Amino acid sequence: MRFAVLNPGGRDPDVDFSGGVGTPDLPRHAPVNFHAFAACSGGGFFRSVRSVPAGTATVLLLLRKRNLRQALDASRILRAGGTTVLVTCKESGSHQIADLLGDVTRLELFSELCSSSRGGLATTAELVALLTACGCPLVHHIPTPYPVDFPAWNFGVPLEKRRGIFVGTREFSVPSRNHLAAVVLANEISREFDCPLAVLNCEGRRGGMILKSLRKKNPLLFLIEAPLPYADYLRMMALHRIVWQLDGSHVPGQVAGDALLCRMPCVGGNGEVDRVAFGRAANTTPDAALLIARELLRDDDAWRVAVEDSQARAQQHLSFEHVSKRLMNLATT
Repeated sequence: MRFAVLNPGGRDPDVDFSGGVGTPDLPRHAPVNFHAFAACSGGGFFRSVRSVPAGTATVLLLLRKRNLRQALDASRILRAGGTTVLVTCKESGSHQIADLLGDVTRLELFSELCSSSRGGLATTAELVALLTACGCPLVHHIPTPYPVDFPAWNFGVPLEKRRGIFVGTREFSVPSRNHLAAVVLANEISREFDCPLAVLNCEGRRGGMILKSLRKKNPLLFLIEAPLPYADYLRMMALHRIVWQLDGSHVPGQVAGDALLCRMPCVGGNGEVDRVAFGRAANTTPDAALLIARELLRDDDAWRVAVEDSQARAQQHLSFEHVSKRLMNLATT
Protein backbone atom coordinates (compact mmCIF):
# COMPACT_ATOMS: atom_id res chain seq x y z
CA MET A 1 0.00 0.00 0.00
CA ARG A 2 1.40 3.37 -1.02
CA PHE A 3 -0.86 5.67 1.01
CA ALA A 4 -2.92 5.22 4.16
CA VAL A 5 -4.90 7.43 6.53
CA LEU A 6 -4.55 6.78 10.26
CA ASN A 7 -6.94 8.11 12.91
CA PRO A 8 -5.47 6.78 16.17
CA GLY A 9 -8.17 5.81 18.63
CA GLY A 10 -10.95 6.76 16.23
CA ARG A 11 -14.38 5.18 16.13
CA ASP A 12 -14.68 4.53 12.40
CA PRO A 13 -13.81 0.94 11.51
CA ASP A 14 -10.91 0.15 9.21
CA VAL A 15 -11.70 0.33 5.50
CA ASP A 16 -9.59 -1.10 2.68
CA PHE A 17 -10.16 0.80 -0.57
CA SER A 18 -7.65 -1.20 -2.60
CA GLY A 19 -10.58 -2.78 -4.46
CA GLY A 20 -11.91 0.57 -5.55
CA VAL A 21 -14.22 3.35 -4.43
CA GLY A 22 -17.29 1.14 -4.26
CA THR A 23 -20.95 2.13 -4.48
CA PRO A 24 -23.05 4.33 -2.18
CA ASP A 25 -25.04 1.49 -0.64
CA LEU A 26 -22.08 -0.59 0.52
CA PRO A 27 -22.16 -1.08 4.33
CA ARG A 28 -19.01 0.91 4.97
CA HIS A 29 -17.97 4.53 5.35
CA ALA A 30 -18.47 6.57 2.20
CA PRO A 31 -15.34 7.81 0.38
CA VAL A 32 -15.75 11.37 1.67
CA ASN A 33 -13.91 13.54 4.19
CA PHE A 34 -10.59 11.92 5.13
CA HIS A 35 -11.77 8.52 3.92
CA ALA A 36 -11.66 10.15 0.48
CA PHE A 37 -7.88 10.51 0.63
CA ALA A 38 -7.60 6.77 1.28
CA ALA A 39 -10.20 5.89 -1.35
CA CYS A 40 -8.83 8.00 -4.19
CA SER A 41 -5.36 6.52 -3.73
CA GLY A 42 -6.52 2.91 -3.42
CA GLY A 43 -5.26 2.87 0.13
CA GLY A 44 -6.85 2.28 3.50
CA PHE A 45 -8.32 4.08 6.50
CA PHE A 46 -7.26 2.75 9.91
CA ARG A 47 -7.74 3.52 13.59
CA SER A 48 -4.71 1.69 14.96
CA VAL A 49 -1.09 1.85 13.88
CA ARG A 50 -1.00 -1.96 14.23
CA SER A 51 -3.49 -2.21 11.34
CA VAL A 52 -1.42 -0.22 8.85
CA PRO A 53 0.03 -2.73 6.36
CA ALA A 54 3.78 -3.27 6.50
CA GLY A 55 5.59 -1.44 3.75
CA THR A 56 3.07 1.42 3.50
CA ALA A 57 5.01 4.31 1.99
CA THR A 58 3.11 7.29 3.37
CA VAL A 59 0.64 7.72 6.23
CA LEU A 60 -1.56 10.73 6.76
CA LEU A 61 -1.93 11.03 10.53
CA LEU A 62 -5.17 12.67 11.71
CA LEU A 63 -4.79 14.80 14.83
CA ARG A 64 -7.70 15.34 17.22
CA LYS A 65 -8.16 16.96 20.61
CA ARG A 66 -8.24 13.59 22.38
CA ASN A 67 -5.71 11.53 20.42
CA LEU A 68 -2.50 13.55 20.42
CA ARG A 69 -0.54 11.18 22.70
CA GLN A 70 -1.70 8.15 20.71
CA ALA A 71 -0.80 9.99 17.51
CA LEU A 72 2.69 10.76 18.82
CA ASP A 73 3.27 7.09 19.68
CA ALA A 74 2.01 6.08 16.24
CA SER A 75 4.24 8.62 14.53
CA ARG A 76 7.31 7.28 16.30
CA ILE A 77 6.49 3.69 15.35
CA LEU A 78 5.83 4.56 11.71
CA ARG A 79 8.94 6.72 11.33
CA ALA A 80 11.10 4.04 12.93
CA GLY A 81 9.82 1.64 10.26
CA GLY A 82 10.73 4.00 7.42
CA THR A 83 7.21 5.28 6.70
CA THR A 84 6.75 8.90 5.67
CA VAL A 85 4.39 10.62 8.11
CA LEU A 86 2.26 13.60 7.16
CA VAL A 87 0.00 15.28 9.71
CA THR A 88 -3.27 17.15 9.51
CA CYS A 89 -6.16 18.26 11.71
CA LYS A 90 -9.14 15.97 11.49
CA GLU A 91 -11.45 18.82 12.50
CA SER A 92 -10.14 22.02 10.97
CA GLY A 93 -12.91 24.57 11.33
CA SER A 94 -11.80 27.79 13.05
CA HIS A 95 -13.74 26.95 16.24
CA GLN A 96 -12.37 23.40 16.22
CA ILE A 97 -8.76 24.55 15.88
CA ALA A 98 -9.26 26.98 18.76
CA ASP A 99 -10.59 24.12 20.89
CA LEU A 100 -7.79 21.76 19.84
CA LEU A 101 -4.96 24.14 20.71
CA GLY A 102 -6.58 25.94 23.65
CA ASP A 103 -4.47 24.03 26.18
CA VAL A 104 -0.70 24.27 26.68
CA THR A 105 -0.16 20.50 26.82
CA ARG A 106 -2.11 19.92 23.61
CA LEU A 107 -0.29 22.79 21.92
CA GLU A 108 3.10 21.28 22.83
CA LEU A 109 2.09 17.79 21.68
CA PHE A 110 0.67 19.18 18.44
CA SER A 111 3.87 21.15 17.78
CA GLU A 112 6.01 18.06 18.43
CA LEU A 113 3.92 16.05 15.98
CA CYS A 114 4.26 18.75 13.35
CA SER A 115 8.01 19.25 13.73
CA SER A 116 8.79 15.52 13.73
CA SER A 117 6.71 14.82 10.61
CA ARG A 118 7.85 14.93 6.99
CA GLY A 119 5.20 17.61 6.44
CA GLY A 120 1.58 18.58 6.73
CA LEU A 121 -1.49 18.26 4.55
CA ALA A 122 -3.81 21.26 4.75
CA THR A 123 -7.38 20.74 3.60
CA THR A 124 -8.02 24.49 3.86
CA ALA A 125 -5.93 27.51 2.95
CA GLU A 126 -6.19 28.72 6.56
CA LEU A 127 -4.59 25.51 7.86
CA VAL A 128 -1.40 26.03 5.83
CA ALA A 129 -0.10 28.85 8.04
CA LEU A 130 -0.98 27.03 11.27
CA LEU A 131 0.81 23.80 10.35
CA THR A 132 3.83 25.77 9.17
CA ALA A 133 3.96 27.88 12.33
CA CYS A 134 3.74 24.76 14.50
CA GLY A 135 6.79 23.21 12.86
CA CYS A 136 5.80 21.28 9.73
CA PRO A 137 8.82 21.47 7.39
CA LEU A 138 6.60 21.46 4.29
CA VAL A 139 2.84 21.85 3.97
CA HIS A 140 0.86 20.54 1.00
CA HIS A 141 -2.46 22.31 0.38
CA ILE A 142 -4.89 19.70 -0.97
CA PRO A 143 -8.64 20.24 -0.58
CA THR A 144 -10.76 17.23 0.31
CA PRO A 145 -11.50 15.22 -2.86
CA TYR A 146 -14.96 14.04 -3.93
CA PRO A 147 -15.79 11.14 -6.29
CA VAL A 148 -17.36 13.40 -8.91
CA ASP A 149 -15.59 11.37 -11.59
CA PHE A 150 -17.37 8.12 -10.65
CA PRO A 151 -20.85 7.60 -12.18
CA ALA A 152 -22.03 5.53 -9.21
CA TRP A 153 -21.62 8.61 -7.02
CA ASN A 154 -23.70 10.87 -9.27
CA PHE A 155 -26.87 11.61 -7.29
CA GLY A 156 -28.13 14.21 -9.73
CA VAL A 157 -31.76 14.29 -10.85
CA PRO A 158 -33.32 16.38 -13.65
CA LEU A 159 -34.13 19.99 -12.83
CA GLU A 160 -37.84 19.44 -13.40
CA LYS A 161 -37.85 17.01 -10.45
CA ARG A 162 -36.23 19.51 -8.08
CA ARG A 163 -37.92 22.12 -5.96
CA GLY A 164 -36.99 24.34 -3.08
CA ILE A 165 -34.12 24.82 -0.66
CA PHE A 166 -32.03 22.42 1.41
CA VAL A 167 -30.24 23.95 4.41
CA GLY A 168 -26.79 22.37 4.65
CA THR A 169 -25.75 23.33 8.19
CA ARG A 170 -27.09 21.77 11.40
CA GLU A 171 -25.59 23.23 14.59
CA PHE A 172 -27.48 26.05 16.31
CA SER A 173 -24.95 25.95 19.17
CA VAL A 174 -21.80 26.84 17.15
CA PRO A 175 -21.75 30.61 16.47
CA SER A 176 -19.51 30.48 13.40
CA ARG A 177 -21.90 28.07 11.66
CA ASN A 178 -24.52 30.87 11.50
CA HIS A 179 -27.11 28.11 11.33
CA LEU A 180 -29.98 30.04 12.88
CA ALA A 181 -29.43 32.98 10.53
CA ALA A 182 -29.28 30.57 7.58
CA VAL A 183 -32.56 28.91 8.55
CA VAL A 184 -34.34 32.23 9.21
CA LEU A 185 -33.26 33.71 5.86
CA ALA A 186 -34.05 30.50 3.99
CA ASN A 187 -37.47 30.51 5.63
CA GLU A 188 -38.14 33.97 4.22
CA ILE A 189 -37.06 32.89 0.73
CA SER A 190 -39.25 29.80 1.00
CA ARG A 191 -42.27 31.96 1.82
CA GLU A 192 -41.38 34.43 -0.94
CA PHE A 193 -41.12 31.71 -3.62
CA ASP A 194 -43.74 29.43 -2.09
CA CYS A 195 -41.25 26.57 -2.27
CA PRO A 196 -40.27 23.75 0.13
CA LEU A 197 -37.54 24.25 2.70
CA ALA A 198 -35.84 21.18 4.22
CA VAL A 199 -33.85 21.42 7.46
CA LEU A 200 -32.15 18.56 9.29
CA ASN A 201 -32.59 18.48 13.06
CA CYS A 202 -29.53 17.04 14.79
CA GLU A 203 -30.06 18.73 18.15
CA GLY A 204 -33.02 16.84 19.53
CA ARG A 205 -35.73 18.62 21.43
CA ARG A 206 -33.99 22.02 21.50
CA GLY A 207 -33.42 22.09 17.75
CA GLY A 208 -36.88 20.75 17.09
CA MET A 209 -38.49 23.52 19.16
CA ILE A 210 -36.68 26.24 17.20
CA LEU A 211 -37.64 24.74 13.85
CA LYS A 212 -41.24 24.11 14.85
CA SER A 213 -41.52 27.73 15.94
CA LEU A 214 -40.44 28.87 12.46
CA ARG A 215 -42.78 26.38 10.84
CA LYS A 216 -45.80 28.10 12.44
CA LYS A 217 -45.59 30.76 9.72
CA ASN A 218 -44.39 28.48 6.95
CA PRO A 219 -46.08 25.11 6.39
CA LEU A 220 -43.53 24.42 3.64
CA LEU A 221 -40.72 24.09 6.20
CA PHE A 222 -40.00 20.37 6.48
CA LEU A 223 -38.16 19.17 9.56
CA ILE A 224 -36.07 16.05 8.94
CA GLU A 225 -34.86 14.12 11.97
CA ALA A 226 -31.23 13.03 11.71
CA PRO A 227 -29.19 10.93 11.39
CA LEU A 228 -29.81 9.43 7.97
CA PRO A 229 -27.73 6.92 6.00
CA TYR A 230 -25.41 8.96 3.82
CA ALA A 231 -26.87 7.76 0.51
CA ASP A 232 -30.42 8.54 1.69
CA TYR A 233 -29.27 11.97 2.83
CA LEU A 234 -27.84 12.70 -0.64
CA ARG A 235 -30.97 11.44 -2.38
CA MET A 236 -33.06 13.78 -0.25
CA MET A 237 -30.74 16.73 -0.89
CA ALA A 238 -30.87 16.12 -4.65
CA LEU A 239 -34.63 16.67 -4.72
CA HIS A 240 -34.03 20.35 -4.01
CA ARG A 241 -32.89 23.13 -6.29
CA ILE A 242 -30.17 24.69 -4.13
CA VAL A 243 -28.18 24.01 -0.97
CA TRP A 244 -28.09 27.03 1.33
CA GLN A 245 -25.77 27.86 4.22
CA LEU A 246 -23.96 30.77 5.85
CA ASP A 247 -21.19 28.76 7.52
CA GLY A 248 -18.27 31.04 8.37
CA SER A 249 -16.10 28.38 10.03
CA HIS A 250 -13.51 27.97 7.24
CA VAL A 251 -14.15 24.22 7.19
CA PRO A 252 -13.00 21.81 4.45
CA GLY A 253 -16.54 22.01 3.04
CA GLN A 254 -18.47 18.75 3.16
CA VAL A 255 -21.80 20.51 2.60
CA ALA A 256 -20.46 21.87 -0.68
CA GLY A 257 -18.96 18.48 -1.53
CA ASP A 258 -22.33 16.83 -0.97
CA ALA A 259 -23.89 19.41 -3.31
CA LEU A 260 -21.33 18.46 -5.97
CA LEU A 261 -22.35 14.81 -5.73
CA CYS A 262 -25.99 15.93 -6.08
CA ARG A 263 -25.12 18.08 -9.11
CA MET A 264 -26.62 21.24 -7.62
CA PRO A 265 -25.45 24.71 -6.56
CA CYS A 266 -24.32 25.46 -3.02
CA VAL A 267 -24.75 29.05 -1.88
CA GLY A 268 -23.30 31.00 1.03
CA GLY A 269 -20.52 29.03 2.77
CA ASN A 270 -16.83 29.90 3.06
CA GLY A 271 -15.46 26.34 3.22
CA GLU A 272 -12.57 25.26 1.00
CA VAL A 273 -14.68 23.18 -1.38
CA ASP A 274 -17.21 26.02 -1.56
CA ARG A 275 -14.50 28.45 -2.67
CA VAL A 276 -12.91 26.06 -5.13
CA ALA A 277 -16.10 24.84 -6.82
CA PHE A 278 -18.80 27.47 -6.41
CA GLY A 279 -17.07 30.75 -7.23
CA ARG A 280 -19.15 33.86 -6.58
CA ALA A 281 -21.79 31.89 -4.63
CA ALA A 282 -19.23 31.18 -1.88
CA ASN A 283 -17.48 33.32 0.72
CA THR A 284 -19.77 36.28 0.22
CA THR A 285 -22.09 38.47 2.30
CA PRO A 286 -25.56 37.27 3.29
CA ASP A 287 -27.14 39.95 1.09
CA ALA A 288 -25.12 38.84 -1.95
CA ALA A 289 -25.88 35.19 -1.19
CA LEU A 290 -29.60 35.99 -1.06
CA LEU A 291 -29.45 37.59 -4.50
CA ILE A 292 -27.71 34.53 -5.93
CA ALA A 293 -30.16 32.14 -4.25
CA ARG A 294 -33.14 34.03 -5.69
CA GLU A 295 -31.59 33.94 -9.15
CA LEU A 296 -30.96 30.19 -8.99
CA LEU A 297 -34.47 29.50 -7.74
CA ARG A 298 -36.21 31.34 -10.59
CA ASP A 299 -33.80 31.15 -13.56
CA ASP A 300 -33.36 27.69 -15.09
CA ASP A 301 -30.54 28.81 -17.38
CA ALA A 302 -28.60 30.37 -14.51
CA TRP A 303 -29.07 27.18 -12.50
CA ARG A 304 -27.70 25.00 -15.32
CA VAL A 305 -24.71 27.30 -15.86
CA ALA A 306 -23.93 27.20 -12.13
CA VAL A 307 -24.04 23.40 -12.08
CA GLU A 308 -21.91 23.04 -15.21
CA ASP A 309 -19.33 25.50 -13.91
CA SER A 310 -19.07 23.88 -10.48
CA GLN A 311 -18.72 20.42 -11.98
CA ALA A 312 -15.96 21.61 -14.30
CA ARG A 313 -14.08 23.15 -11.36
CA ALA A 314 -14.58 20.00 -9.32
CA GLN A 315 -13.28 17.74 -12.08
CA GLN A 316 -10.19 19.92 -12.39
CA HIS A 317 -9.36 20.42 -8.71
CA LEU A 318 -11.33 18.01 -6.50
CA SER A 319 -11.82 14.79 -8.47
CA PHE A 320 -10.34 11.51 -7.29
CA GLU A 321 -8.23 11.35 -10.45
CA HIS A 322 -6.67 14.75 -9.76
CA VAL A 323 -6.04 14.28 -6.05
CA SER A 324 -4.78 10.71 -6.42
CA LYS A 325 -1.97 11.98 -8.63
CA ARG A 326 -0.97 14.51 -6.01
CA LEU A 327 -1.04 11.90 -3.25
CA MET A 328 1.00 9.43 -5.27
CA ASN A 329 3.61 12.12 -5.77
CA LEU A 330 3.79 12.51 -1.99
CA ALA A 331 4.11 8.74 -1.55
CA THR A 332 7.08 8.54 -3.90
CA THR A 333 9.11 11.52 -2.65
